[in-house]
This record gives sequence, C-alpha cells and structure tokens, in this order.
Amino acid sequence: MTAVTPQPHAPHAVLGSGPAGTALARELVRRGHSVRLVDRRGEGPAVEGVERFAADVSTADGARAAVAGASVVYHCVNVAYHLQVEVMPRVQEAVLAAVEETGARLVVLDTLYPYGETGGAVMTEDSPWQATSRKGRMRAELDERYLAAHRAGRVRVVLGRSADFVGPGVLNSSLGATVFPGALTGGEVVGFGDIDLPHSYTGIQDVAAGLATLGERPEGDGRVWHLPTAPAVSTREIHAMIEKRVGRPLKVVLLTRPRPFGPFDERFMAEYEEMFYQHTEPQIVDSGAFERFFGVSPTPLAETLDATVTWYEQWLARG
Repeated sequence: MTAVTPQPHAPHAVLGSGPAGTALARELVRRGHSVRLVDRRGEGPAVEGVERFAADVSTADGARAAVAGASVVYHCVNVAYHLQVEVMPRVQEAVLAAVEETGARLVVLDTLYPYGETGGAVMTEDSPWQATSRKGRMRAELDERYLAAHRAGRVRVVLGRSADFVGPGVLNSSLGATVFPGALTGGEVVGFGDIDLPHSYTGIQDVAAGLATLGERPEGDGRVWHLPTAPAVSTREIHAMIEKRVGRPLKVVLLTRPRPFGPFDERFMAEYEEMFYQHTEPQIVDSGAFERFFGVSPTPLAETLDATVTWYEQWLARG
C-alpha cells in the first residue's frame, strides 16, 4: 500500500492515557502541537488542547482509526501486568501495520526489561539484551521487531527507555502510591528489596519531554535511547529526601520478596516476582547519550520530589 504523507499540521497521536501518555499529551500541547489522546474509552478529565479519542489499538481497525492523519504516533500503551505477554505483541502488530499504512513516525515508550539482570553494571544503550524473564524476553522481541521494521524501511521508529517512573500522577510505581500517601499521613511506606542499593528513577515530566523531543527530532530515529534520568541514588536516600519535605520520619516496611502491599495485589505480585531482581541489584541508568545528542538535562531529583509531594497532597485532599 502506498504510504500517505501526513500534513504539516497533522496531529500527534498519543496511544495510552496513563501517567506517561497524559503527561506527554500536555507536553506536546505546550510545544504547540495538536494532540489526540487515545485509550479504549476516550473518557477522563479534560486536558486543555487535547482531543480524547476512543479506540482499541490491539485491533487492526482500532489502531488504524487511532492514528489516522497523524504525523507522529507515540506508543505509550500498557495493560494489566498479568496480560502483558499476551496482549502487548497484539498491540505492536496492529500499531506497526497502521503507521506503515499512513507513513507516520512511531515513538515507542520502552522499559529496561530487555537488559535483564546486569549484576549492577551501569545500563547504557550498548548494554547487552540478556533478559531471562518472560516479560523481559517479550519486550526484547518486540523491540527487535520495531528496529527491524525501521531497518527494512517499513516504518520510521525510535524507542525511548525509562527507568521506574516517579512524579505527579504516578500511582502504580515502586515510588508512587505505596510511598507518598503514607509519607504524608504517617502511614506505612513500602521499600522493595535492598533500599541501600543505587536505583534510577525517571521523572514523569522527563519521560514526557524526552518522548516529545524524539517526536520532533527525526534524526534520532532507528535506535534505542535512554530518556533523561537523574543520577541514581539509593532508595533510602530518596526516603530521607521525602522525610524532609513532609516533616516526619517514614514508617518503612521492607519487602524482601514480592507480597501484596497497597495497590499491588496478589495477582500483580505473583507476576512481578520474576522482575524482583531489579530491587536486589543496583539499577543504574546512564542517559548521557540522549542528553548530549539532544542538548537536554534531566530534572534534578529534588525538583521532581517537590512536585510529587505537592501533587499527592492535592490528590489526598480530593479524597
């Protein structure tokens, strides 16, 4: 099929309205783009300048409708953890076919899972993909298909990898709703694994800004980039930084193995067990290549924590 060239002012289509997709939609509007934010329902709070759109992008027809007329498509879709191995390949197949038809560029939000256990080595874009977990192997296979599609000239694609999210709107993260509500109310705060090991966290605004930059800068296409990520510190040090901001000591509950806690139920934790190595060895992300190439720097961790505490204060006040 002959590709259709998107118009200069065609919208940027963001697939997935979770914390990353929503933050990205706002960032793209801030940069002057027309934005379509896609999820299965097309519902949710109004975001200024953003068109909400309902489509199931795991289907060919849904993906085609979601990306119609878009110049850049951002794949920020995620699904319930226990469904990822089954559903994410279907989403990839449908989205790749849709963007191949339209000629849009594809920006994929990616994880560190393909690297697998590193023994604490610093992760760069040149680190080997040696995942042994089901979800890690699945992610590595998807990524190779994306890059193969680019090499074959089918789709212009670029991948942005992020460490664990932290920031406003981030709930289901190891530094999300299991930490900040308890910190602000005097309740329990979870710590996964060995909290004295260095662990990288990527601010959600840096995820958004990084993906938007990849969407605007096609000279970065055809490869994996690490999105801007502040230098790694230990989770215990982050807890201390949060203590200063909330004015009370944290009541930390250490989970040395996966078990249900807060928003992480038994089903999730059973699926997460194979990924728990991320908390028993250092997880250190080097985003220097992105920073040098695109001339950006990650948000300092202190600023991210300031914004996150403020957001959670407001979230708790809303009940």
